[in-house]
Amino acid sequence: MEKRLEYIAYLHKEAGSDFGVSFPDFPGCITAARTLDEARRLAPEALGLHIQGLVEDGGKIPKPSTLDELASDPNMKKAVAFLVSVDPPGDRVVRINLTVRESQIEKIDEAAKRLHLSRSVYMVQSALSGGARGGPVRGAREKVR
Repeated sequence: MEKRLEYIAYLHKEAGSDFGVSFPDFPGCITAARTLDEARRLAPEALGLHIQGLVEDGGKIPKPSTLDELASDPNMKKAVAFLVSVDPPGDRVVRINLTVRESQIEKIDEAAKRLHLSRSVYMVQSALSGGARGGPVRGAREKVR
């Protein structure tokens, strides 16, 4: 398995504003959040999607900058630098259709919203972390073949 990619992110916060996260190695890659915890969770998603789009468009992934290299960056002056890790691009992102009960989607959306995640990210993270625990889901009637 390829080593995870690690890039420096800048956390910005002005009085009366949300938290902002930007990536000096990826101009235009930004995200915002109401809380520090939410910003920490959204940063890898924003970076991963940006890198995936860059690769799909035929661009090259830049070498990660070091703190020493960024020391004179004016954008770092009022920011806190932190590392964000993402999986290297490889698998193509695909869109799928699911057949589920409306009430189940409502519960999924509520849970995703509580965690400040998109529906897709929540469903993938839940499935890959053993969220379903291999047991039956209440209300599901069909067996996987």
